[in-house]
Amino acid sequence: MKKHLGHTFFIFLILIYPAFGKGYHAINEKNSLCKDTIPQNKIALAPILSATGNQIYCPNSSIKIVTDFTITDPSNTAINAIYIQISSGYVNGQDLLTLTGSHPNINSSWNTTAGKLTLTGISSPPTYTELVAAIKDIEFSNSSVNPSGSRTFSISIGQANYLPSNGHYYEFIPNLGITWSNAKIAAQNNFYYGLQGYLATITNTEEAQLAGQQASGAGWIGGSDEQQEGVWKWVTGPENGTIFWANGATVTFSYWNTGEPNSLGEEDYTHITAPGVGLLGSWNDISNTGDNSGDYQPKGYVVEYGGMPGDSSLQISTSTTITIPTITSVTPQSRCGAGSLSLQATANVGIINWYDTNTGGIPLGSGNTFITPNLTTTTTYYVEVFTNECLNSIARIPVTAIINEIPVVSLISAPPVCEGASAVISASSSIGILYWYASSTSVNPIAIGNTFTTPLITQNTTYYFEAKNNGCLSSRIPVLVTVYPIPIANDEVLTVCEDENITLNAGVANMNYLWSTGETTQSIISNGLANYSVVITAPSTANCSKTKNFTLIEHTKPKIIDVLVDETTATILIEGVGNFLYSIDGVNYQSSNIFPISEGGLYFAYAKEEECGEDRKQFVAIAIPRFFTPNNDGVNDTWSIKGMRYYPKASVRIYNRFGQLITSLSASNWSWDGTLNGKKIPAADFWYVLKLNDTIPEKKGHFSIKR
Repeated sequence: MKKHLGHTFFIFLILIYPAFGKGYHAINEKNSLCKDTIPQNKIALAPILSATGNQIYCPNSSIKIVTDFTITDPSNTAINAIYIQISSGYVNGQDLLTLTGSHPNINSSWNTTAGKLTLTGISSPPTYTELVAAIKDIEFSNSSVNPSGSRTFSISIGQANYLPSNGHYYEFIPNLGITWSNAKIAAQNNFYYGLQGYLATITNTEEAQLAGQQASGAGWIGGSDEQQEGVWKWVTGPENGTIFWANGATVTFSYWNTGEPNSLGEEDYTHITAPGVGLLGSWNDISNTGDNSGDYQPKGYVVEYGGMPGDSSLQISTSTTITIPTITSVTPQSRCGAGSLSLQATANVGIINWYDTNTGGIPLGSGNTFITPNLTTTTTYYVEVFTNECLNSIARIPVTAIINEIPVVSLISAPPVCEGASAVISASSSIGILYWYASSTSVNPIAIGNTFTTPLITQNTTYYFEAKNNGCLSSRIPVLVTVYPIPIANDEVLTVCEDENITLNAGVANMNYLWSTGETTQSIISNGLANYSVVITAPSTANCSKTKNFTLIEHTKPKIIDVLVDETTATILIEGVGNFLYSIDGVNYQSSNIFPISEGGLYFAYAKEEECGEDRKQFVAIAIPRFFTPNNDGVNDTWSIKGMRYYPKASVRIYNRFGQLITSLSASNWSWDGTLNGKKIPAADFWYVLKLNDTIPEKKGHFSIKR
């Protein structure tokens, strides 16, 4: 109750002493009383500001920000300060507000970061009359040659930044190291001319610039993902509960710094990043306390006023807007070949004029669309915004009508090829790039460039090519590649007898021939070499050829050098190379040179080569019986060595097992009847020593008498 009595008394003083009201606005601006303790009639005492002057700004000029301005305040005639800010569209380093004219009791101070001009008194608080005159003399200028966009100027009696688009106020309150939770409470306890404060909720680019880039410091704002990790909501003000970021993407509006939010540790609260760290005015996530020092130590918090249920309508601020005539977009057009084009352009204000020169000249047309005449080459036109305020002061913007040449293609070379080979096709285009296709309707090219090497082909094949220049296509041209057959000729391996020559035939008639010997006929006679080759070329455009190789294997005539004979076999030995056959009767031939011998006697050995003749040699086979049966039955009654008769000097000595000589055989007596001194010798084993002649070693063995 005492608190209400105090406020009533304060209002009473203002009503009785209007001069006291000069201090009221400053007191009320920063009060931290609960909203329901502020009487509504106190708000009514605030001055009412009104301004006109939505104008066109011409580049390279200055313009007054208002055409008229008034302050209505029945209670006071002066105030400590008034604030004029470029609250929307501000370009730091280009835009400037300047107090012009003579205002001896007014001091002006320009804040580049905030884009704000502050007017204060020099010796005493300026009167409303002085402030109105000063504000009418404030001019806006821009240092850029080609500025663009629009600028909104807010004029307010309070220091908080005013955003005319939503009627809200924003102020940064320094408080080094304050936690997010404490900042939330402190913001709710702040009032601005009766409007309840809350941690700022930034929902668009204009707010982000005014509350971040143009604010006097960086600190807490009202976003958090404490309730659900990764789902960021505004948890303060009118937007309480609204999700603005989820699943790594913006839902409504966000202005996170690069790499943010990174959710390190318990970083559940939104903070405007310190200047110099990434994007100016952007956000990062930090814990409730932040760091103890450095860029991520909280420096304060941003309070937003306005939009809360029950807030009164204030008129302590007003605004004007200037628009810079700007071509906001141009749309060049292109076409293939000569013709007309429809060019497009848009502007934020005024009328668009079209020219064919970048300066001077007479407009070719007006409006957002310009239809060109028939063009054969690329032509640049120019557009400018025409307003009554800005005559010939806005730079023209080029808009190009592009005429793309349609390529003209021609075939240079498509030589025929031999089957199984590749063809190299060449073509040319007047402009653009050549593309090669497998069919007349193929979409995907099989090669790019002026030449195309086909794969290996075995039959006539048609390919296609066309050229493309910035999307403009030539006609698609077919190219037939003719395939010619290769002569059929297989390599040969031939047999030739020593000291003989044979005829080598290429085997394919009516061709061109080139032998490794230099001869050019279809056939040649060998000349003793082991290898020959001939290039056989068909008499066609493609000159398809095949190389045939001849390998000559020389066979020698057979020559028997010896016949090795043992007791049961005869082996024919020859010299030379060839496919030899052997025989010992001249009738029956075999590939083996070994023959069984069952009878001793005189034989002939034969050796012949299928291609190169034969040879023969006489030999004797000696047959020595293993036993005999002298029982007068007419079979094996005597023991004799068959074939000995062909050796006139041959002799045989027969011994018993005691080494006693029993008998001797020679040319005069070639057999033994198994007797000694006319008496029969009992069955037993006997040994023999055979001497055929003086050159052949003696042969020893044994045999048996069976009775």
